[in-house]
Amino acid sequence: MADTAVETGAEAGGAGMPQLDLSTFPNQIFWLVVTLVVIYLILSRVALPRIGAVLAERQGTITNDIAAAEELKARAKEAEAAYDKALVDARAEAGKIVDEAKAEMQAELDAQMQKAEAEIAAQTAESQAAIAEIEAGASEAIKAVAKDTAKEIVAAMGGKADARSVTAAVNARMKG
Repeated sequence: MADTAVETGAEAGGAGMPQLDLSTFPNQIFWLVVTLVVIYLILSRVALPRIGAVLAERQGTITNDIAAAEELKARAKEAEAAYDKALVDARAEAGKIVDEAKAEMQAELDAQMQKAEAEIAAQTAESQAAIAEIEAGASEAIKAVAKDTAKEIVAAMGGKADARSVTAAVNARMKG
């Protein structure tokens, strides 16, 4: 039996591979050409147009997206320029408002200072008048006390003093 298996293998191997058998080459070439033509037709009529359409659609989408991005970029630059201008205008307006407020506060401060100075001057005048009145009253009181004291001292010493000489002596002493 082992001999039979070896002989059967030799018989089958003697014919060789059918692909390399020269008698089947024309048939193999025919079916190869038919298969390649069918694959070419399927690819050229079905697959390649679909792939081309997808690529064209992608290219259109990319082009549209790039154009939209450029437009949005231009809008963003315009918005940034408008923002910068508004910011500059706002700063200028704020500076103007601050300057006006400072001027208003300075004017109010000046008015209050003048009012305070006027009140101080009025109080000073009143105080000076009161001081002058007090000085005059004190001076008269001192003169009266000095006259009475001088009369008493002269009388205590045993002399007699008239009112005119006592007044002249007190006035002379008060002046200097």
